[in-house]
Amino acid sequence: MNNDSQISSIFSEGDVVLLIDRRGKRYVINLRTSDTFHSHMGTISHDSIIGEQEGSWLYTSRGLRVLALKPTMAEYIQDIPRKTQIVYPKDLGAILLLGDIFPGATVVEAGLGSGALTIALLRAVGPTGQVIAYEIREELVEKALTNIKTYMPSIANLTVKKGDIYEGIEENQVDRIVLDLPEPWETVAHVADSLRLGGVLLTFLPTILQVHRLGEALQTDARFQLVNTEEVLMRPWHVSPNSVRPEHRMIGHTGFITTARRCNPVKKPVSS
Repeated sequence: MNNDSQISSIFSEGDVVLLIDRRGKRYVINLRTSDTFHSHMGTISHDSIIGEQEGSWLYTSRGLRVLALKPTMAEYIQDIPRKTQIVYPKDLGAILLLGDIFPGATVVEAGLGSGALTIALLRAVGPTGQVIAYEIREELVEKALTNIKTYMPSIANLTVKKGDIYEGIEENQVDRIVLDLPEPWETVAHVADSLRLGGVLLTFLPTILQVHRLGEALQTDARFQLVNTEEVLMRPWHVSPNSVRPEHRMIGHTGFITTARRCNPVKKPVSS
C-alpha cells in the first residue's frame, strides 16, 4: 500500500486488499502476480484483481460475489499476524489524540510488539516526523517490521532499537514518549530526562493496579504534572431498515490510557 499522499484507486502488485463476501466475512490479502486466493467461496487469481478499481465487485471460481477495497488502517490492524496482544483501533484513536501525536513530532515508543501502534504513530508524525521504537525481544522485530512494511512500504522515518527501555532512553528533547509496557513506573525518571519541557508521556496498561502504581511514581517525580487516566469503551450498533439495536458484542475494556506532562518542578518563592 502506498503512503497516504500517493494512494491510487487502482490495485497494483504489492497492495493490501480487503475482500468482503456476501455474509460480511473479511479477508486481507497481499497482491502478488500469479498467486491465487483460496476460500470456501472458491478461488480468485491475484492477476484478476490487479488493474481493477478499488470498490469493484469480483467473482470467485464458484460465481460468488466479493467486494474489493484497500483496507483502512483500523481494518488492516485487526487482521495483522501477531505474537503479542495488539493495541486495538478503538484505543489507537484515543492514543493519538490524548498523546497529541502531531506531524513532525519525534516520538519514542516501547515496545514494538506486532507493529500496530507503530503504524498509527508513523502515519500521525508523517514524513517530517520520527518514531524511535525500542524492543528487547529480537524475535518480535522481524515480524513487526513485516507487518509495518506491508501497510506502508516507506518507513524512512522509523528507527528500531534493540534495547531495554527500563535501562534508559538515549534520545533527548523528544516530543512524546508512548509506552506499552508492564511496569512503566520503572521508567519514570529517565522518561522525564528525555522529554522536552511540555512533552507528553502516554502509557497503555491493562489493569487499574498497574495504573495506580504508575500514578504513585508520577506524583513522586516533581517534573510531571497533569496526570490523567482514561478508559475507552465502544458500543457498536446494528442499523437496518427493520431494526435498530446495539450489537450483541460490545467492545469493552482493553486498557487504560494515562498521560502526564513534563514540566519544571515547582520552586519555592524567594523571600524578600
